[in-house]
Amino acid sequence: MAIKTIHLTNYYHKDSGGISTAYNKLLEGANHHRRFVRLIVPGENTKVEEVGEFGRIYYVKAGVSPVFDKRYRILLPWKSYFLDQSPIKKILREEKADVIEIGEKYTLSLMAGLIRKGIMNVSAERPMLVHYSCERMDDNVGAFIVTGRLSRRFTSAFMRNYIFPMFDFHLTNSSYTAAELHEAAADKIDGSTRNRLRNFCWRFLKGPRTPPQDRIFVNQCGVDINTFSVHRRSDEARKQICRENDLPATAVLLLYAGRVSPEKNVGLLPRIMKELTENSNRDFRLIVAGSGPAELSLTASFDSVVPGKVRMLGHLNNAGQLADLFANCDAFVHPNPREPFGITPLEAMASGLPVAAPNSGGVLSYANAENAWLCQPSPESFATAVTDIVMNDVERNRRVGNAAATANSYNWEASISRLFALYDKMYEEFCINRDAYVYKNAEDRVSRSNKSVSTV
Repeated sequence: MAIKTIHLTNYYHKDSGGISTAYNKLLEGANHHRRFVRLIVPGENTKVEEVGEFGRIYYVKAGVSPVFDKRYRILLPWKSYFLDQSPIKKILREEKADVIEIGEKYTLSLMAGLIRKGIMNVSAERPMLVHYSCERMDDNVGAFIVTGRLSRRFTSAFMRNYIFPMFDFHLTNSSYTAAELHEAAADKIDGSTRNRLRNFCWRFLKGPRTPPQDRIFVNQCGVDINTFSVHRRSDEARKQICRENDLPATAVLLLYAGRVSPEKNVGLLPRIMKELTENSNRDFRLIVAGSGPAELSLTASFDSVVPGKVRMLGHLNNAGQLADLFANCDAFVHPNPREPFGITPLEAMASGLPVAAPNSGGVLSYANAENAWLCQPSPESFATAVTDIVMNDVERNRRVGNAAATANSYNWEASISRLFALYDKMYEEFCINRDAYVYKNAEDRVSRSNKSVSTV
């Protein structure tokens, strides 16, 4: 019998980006592989949505996020899972999952420690606890709160002393994201002052016996190669895009697709457009498909720096409409040097759209000098890359061909199959260790009892 998994996250709503796409594909895969998968997410109201025979989404009523993006809602401990009759605790008790995966580091992560210590009892046998890192904490804190040396020291200590020992296993979406966890696991547990807090956390939580580095796994995301395809390219589709957005038919069409938010480094886009406009005789136009908390400020910046050169489309719910944009523009501009993975650049590659992206972050999981134009995260470097894409036909065709081959190897079916295999591998190891924990805890209790008797 396949194991049942429950996944909890605050990073999900119907119009959100890559993280929601990954969870939706997981639910699709649940029905294909005939495995029970449950997703618990915040919602405007409490409700249950069935996704085929094996998938289910629990929406738990929650307020909007105070810091991140007002379109997102946030599940708070004291409302969602602290109390005995709290909604998440009731769901976990009813579902009796074998695996509980928490895809968040802030308000939901404490649940793992409560379950591990038996303070939050949700099933007769403790479930396996997995942390899913879909972003780096240091990047998030730097983008939304504060950056600098103190910020990095705080996030490093938080990951090392709190997040890492809380879970049995850690799953990430790229080597870039996993690096933060590897750094947290690298410090040896010894008697030094620096590691006293971590030693306490690991003893208190009864951390797994498996070596820390062996508890970190990477499963990369995929791309919908059936929807995003070069076959959508046509002269008529391009003309229609120009007509609908009041763009000259002779313009060079650049595309950015994704959340319009500080952590995406969208502030670089106006500077790139200014560099291209001032130093080229070509008519560069930018289409922005996406929405988010930086939408108003970004629009104002475009209007100030390159008036009339940018079209802000907002979020596109129609996947076909978005895929038509990918297939019929001239270059994709991805400005974020700290992207955890980056599904949209992969979608561009699958669509035959040349990609200009920073030479850092999770995009390097698949992007390289043979299938993309890697840049420094500066307007000058991006402008040079975009100009080469437009002017160098031979090199453009070569890299675009390589990019299509790369995208084909990152399909969602393969990604979800690997993910289920990873859960099975982790769970098999966990069951062996879980028996060892029960025996060890019993030994500890006997030892403390004997010590107490001898003292008396």
